[in-house]
Amino acid sequence: MTKEKYFELPAVKGIQAGRPYYSVMCPLDIVTKLFCYVDNTLPINMRAQRVLNKQRIPEMKNYILNNRKSYVFSSLTATIDGYLEFTSKNNSSVGYLKIGMNSRILINDGQHRRAAIEEALKEASDLKYEDISIVIYDDIGLKRSQQIFSDLNRYAVRSTRSLNILFDNRDEFAILLRKCIDEIPIFNGSVETEKSTISNRSKALFTLSGIYNASKDLTLSLDNEEEIRNTIVSFWIGISENLIPWQSAKNHEIPPDIFRKSYVCAHTIMLKALGAVGHYIITNEKAIGTWERRLEFLKSINWSKSNEEFAGVIVVNNKIAASRNNLSAFVSYLEDRDRLYIHRKANK
Repeated sequence: MTKEKYFELPAVKGIQAGRPYYSVMCPLDIVTKLFCYVDNTLPINMRAQRVLNKQRIPEMKNYILNNRKSYVFSSLTATIDGYLEFTSKNNSSVGYLKIGMNSRILINDGQHRRAAIEEALKEASDLKYEDISIVIYDDIGLKRSQQIFSDLNRYAVRSTRSLNILFDNRDEFAILLRKCIDEIPIFNGSVETEKSTISNRSKALFTLSGIYNASKDLTLSLDNEEEIRNTIVSFWIGISENLIPWQSAKNHEIPPDIFRKSYVCAHTIMLKALGAVGHYIITNEKAIGTWERRLEFLKSINWSKSNEEFAGVIVVNNKIAASRNNLSAFVSYLEDRDRLYIHRKANK
């Protein structure tokens, strides 16, 4: 056996593609000392990982520190170029992995998690008593390491914003919004909770992420939870009472695909704009609790995508345009229609 100094970690040995690999449990403070980064000044074709994006680290660090009793980090994946020996009793797949002190250990997947752990340890040293799992492969050259990185990321798909909101039990606003939706008839059975876009064949009329973002904008100036809840519920009920195409789609008088194809108010930008208009009303007129009557101006608008008033505002080349500039223009359009309606009503 080599005389090289080594450290030892409990490990499970497995086989992939005919080659051994190992899953080990590693204390968090050891993780920060083990891995090296590739010099980012090297040409990209000489590296086996992406450049570390330091802007991601504070958010990930805070996630650990703010959720000490419930944070979850998935396994890191690494390759080791150096002394590597697995030992066990009776040829068991459970044993110990010896890693040479002079080995070069490179992260193929999880370098941002490793950096966040390092920063979190600076503020909470007791994290050193916790562990993270690491999947380790024997390094057989740069091309193999690059291929491992490519393969690990080839089929990676991030969960959608709607699904995150549906499952998030730390975000107090998400929890509150899910309860509110149950009290709003127009949303019941009509919300896409898994995707942030709606397919042509879907019967859903709204996305959970769209409702979430719009409701956030609506209640920006409110602090009291009960006031936020009442505002969200009464606002969207008031909107639905005054948006005839919404009612028609909900009652199956307009097929969902025709609703999305033909009406501006079927799109997420409409929710976002309505949330901004609602916030404007709350901030300037304190009209909380009177939404059904206050939003009557919506009935006077032709919501068809062919309406010439929408050209260049939210419809460009017969398609819904959802840029920030279009959103801002659409909000201004709605506020102007609101002021015009109030003026006419006051002069009757």
